[in-house]
Amino acid sequence: MFCHVLSAVISGVEALPVTVEADVSDGMPQFTIVGFVSSQVREAQDRVRTAVRNLGVSLPPRRITINLAPGDLRKDGSRFDLPIAAAVLQALGIIPKDAFRDTMIAGELHLDGSTERITGVLPTVMLAREQGCRACLIPEGNVREGRIVEGIRVIGIRSLEELTAYGRGLYEEERDWEQDADGGEDGGTVSESHPVDFSDIRGQEAAKRAALIAAAGFHNLLLSGPPGAGKSMTAQRIPGILPELTKEESLEISRIYSIVGQLPEEEPLMRRRPFRAPHHTITQAALCGAGLHPQPGEITLAHRGVLFLDELPEMPAGTLQTLRQPLEERRITISRAGGTCTFPASFLLVAAMNPCPCGYYPDRSRCSCSPMEIRRYQARVSQALLDRIDLRCEVQAAGYDDLTAGGPGSVSSKVMREQVVRAGRHQRERYAGTGILFNSELGVSDIHRYCETTQEAGRLLRTAFQTLGLSARGYHHILRVSRTIADLDGAEKIGEVHVSEALCFRCGELEAPDTGTGKTLIRG
Repeated sequence: MFCHVLSAVISGVEALPVTVEADVSDGMPQFTIVGFVSSQVREAQDRVRTAVRNLGVSLPPRRITINLAPGDLRKDGSRFDLPIAAAVLQALGIIPKDAFRDTMIAGELHLDGSTERITGVLPTVMLAREQGCRACLIPEGNVREGRIVEGIRVIGIRSLEELTAYGRGLYEEERDWEQDADGGEDGGTVSESHPVDFSDIRGQEAAKRAALIAAAGFHNLLLSGPPGAGKSMTAQRIPGILPELTKEESLEISRIYSIVGQLPEEEPLMRRRPFRAPHHTITQAALCGAGLHPQPGEITLAHRGVLFLDELPEMPAGTLQTLRQPLEERRITISRAGGTCTFPASFLLVAAMNPCPCGYYPDRSRCSCSPMEIRRYQARVSQALLDRIDLRCEVQAAGYDDLTAGGPGSVSSKVMREQVVRAGRHQRERYAGTGILFNSELGVSDIHRYCETTQEAGRLLRTAFQTLGLSARGYHHILRVSRTIADLDGAEKIGEVHVSEALCFRCGELEAPDTGTGKTLIRG
């Protein structure tokens, strides 16, 4: 007897439909799984056979063939245990043949027939809704995550016995979860307080201003300065001033974390923007995505959030260069023998570095690095990568008076966040219906449309372009930052003061002494 049920496989950050077919026929007794499956899927035959036996059903001494179609799509993981068991039970007549029509099933089985949590439930349920399914059966441990998606009945299955009861029409749900109680699609977002505040930082007004602009327009930021000046403190406080996630952004992030298994069971909907801070020894594979069948890396886990890279020059050169494509295209494509996956990578890069190996240049009373050592150290961050960073700020060591002054710092995260929210409101109104969320996402044609300058600002841009030898990319980056500064001021047109500030942050680049003349050169 031939039967089939619908399931799904995770490919990249998407779920793709898979039909699980089962056929019980005469022949040598064996249990075979075909359809371009991995060893993990092939092991399902032992788990399913044992779970079915513990259900009280003896498999007949016949040939049982399982096919996972389409055959040219790689299937991996343990999520096919439950649909394979469902198809086999249908083929044996234990469950009516059409019991799982318009139903998607995914889940792992223990040998006693109980179910185990799986990854990638959120995109699976979203796919089931897109496919027009009336229900989706998943493990009980994933039911809170699955019920984030509205418009489809999501049922948590505790065991193979419950699956059989559902197929026979005898299953009754004991729990009636409220979708919006845990953040359904219309549940909105919440404001969460952060444990650190910009008021903790004394002085460093330039760094705070750069952080404000970066958060308002999602512009990449590089902080350079001596050890202990406050670079890491500034970076760690940026998530606290970022705008709230929209419903679409929250689901987008939650889907990524669901696939990698990092979505908290108690909070299945991501409500705050990610902040990822990998160590500088991170490998290229861990940063971008790895595996024969690629999995998301740190730049994808930082999607719609902050990726903080401390000690930037200490990172391997090859790893740093892989940032160039995602910074420009806001996505990354990983090609392996097992397939090609494109992951989203629209993140706010915040990087920190010392100006020299010891960290104290240009203070020659403390720095003993030679000019060649300084230039070699700074050259580890290539000009091609620097050209993709909108804001560069030198962080000076705080003075004694700043550290001993009473009361909080000059500005708090609450005040800065209010400014970011106002600027974000201008951007949402301006780009409504275009798919653009922040000024940093403007394309070349969008810049000509939305970045209108005054005559004075235009003249300043022309002078800067000719004098500083800006590239076309640099020119466009300056206009994007200027647009954000104008939004912070509530201005419709980009003025001269906005361009001037953008140029100051753009040209605040790394410095190194010229080994031949003893003069100081500025890169770029």
